[in-house]
Amino acid sequence: MVVEYDDSDTATALREKAHDFVQNEVIPVEREYLGDGPVPHEEIEDLRAVAQETGIYCPQIDEEFGGGGYDFRDVLPLFEEAGKSLLGQAAMRVDAPDEGNMHTLEMFGTEAQQEEWLKPLVAGEIRSGFSMTEPMQGAGSDPKMMQTTAEKDGDEWVINGHKWWTTQGDEADLLLVMARTDTDAHPYEGTSIILVPMDTEGVEVVEPTPHLGQTLMPESHAEISYTDVRVPEENLLGPENQGFAISQERLGPARLTHCMRFSGMAERALGIAKEYMQERSAFGEQLSEKQAQRFAIAEQETQLHAARTMVRHAAEKIANGQQARIEVAMSKYYTANVVQETIDLALQACGGAGISRHLPLADFYESVRAFRIIDGADEVHKRSIAREAFEEQNVTEGELTNLPRF
Repeated sequence: MVVEYDDSDTATALREKAHDFVQNEVIPVEREYLGDGPVPHEEIEDLRAVAQETGIYCPQIDEEFGGGGYDFRDVLPLFEEAGKSLLGQAAMRVDAPDEGNMHTLEMFGTEAQQEEWLKPLVAGEIRSGFSMTEPMQGAGSDPKMMQTTAEKDGDEWVINGHKWWTTQGDEADLLLVMARTDTDAHPYEGTSIILVPMDTEGVEVVEPTPHLGQTLMPESHAEISYTDVRVPEENLLGPENQGFAISQERLGPARLTHCMRFSGMAERALGIAKEYMQERSAFGEQLSEKQAQRFAIAEQETQLHAARTMVRHAAEKIANGQQARIEVAMSKYYTANVVQETIDLALQACGGAGISRHLPLADFYESVRAFRIIDGADEVHKRSIAREAFEEQNVTEGELTNLPRF
């Protein structure tokens, strides 16, 4: 279903190129491996070469680092097209967690760090992980519970701690590690991000974390221990003790790009469902003619439109230099739930075909559930929204004046 948005000509052109790329290049490869994944890395490299020729490779990163150099607001529709296939995100180099890590290095990295790490990341020569979440009772939904520390010893940082759910940690060449660098300060004021090469002595993958998820693309989350890990002081990313401020700069845009990728997934899922419903007959008529099914599709189309509008509104604020913290929280919470409901509906509408591996819906279904947890669980975002709502309430407005009281 096509709904027009106030996207720029540049954004529209990028979206159209990305749409054609996904339809003509990515989905044919996807269909070869449905039910028989993961897709070999060589296939992704071939797709990346085509994306580069097409001018849609890593569009969100500046040209001097190997990206397309487009504005954040202009690349969002492309992210949505990329999300229509689990392969599309990697092919266009807009896949998490590298996308967010590249953005962080672009914003806060030194020239030396950008030369050593950002350019190879953009080129797809290396991979990265954001190592923040910790096992119970460490940092998670409440990042103030951070237990990992980094202490200065001469011209080195010495890191000790235990992390969990470091996405892509099994294969990463570089880890962005959040650690307490001033244990006397509040964690928000005493935490830093330090760049740690994966082959540094003392870094150990305890185990790859078994998890719910799709099987078409390689997808890992690692439990990692840091034991007296030493890295040079110049591996500090951004200002010392400003790790939380930096992470917020990273997470705001990353949450919105996640929303667009999953919105694209939901849109494709609905398209599959509608095609199936028009071909499948039961009890004397096509499924697409049954009112309950038609109304269910209408509801999800409407909610997806609302989600896309919310994301664009938040992105506009970020593009104008605002943090848009609450707008991002609303977008992330709302979109995650809408997308999950949409893909669930699509799978249900397709019946047995939906849960087979002949269609991508089963992979979509297993992939989308994590979205309500990653980049902040629903409850964390609702907590932020509620806190803001009550802080803005003016208790002197007098709306309750006429109520009887004891």
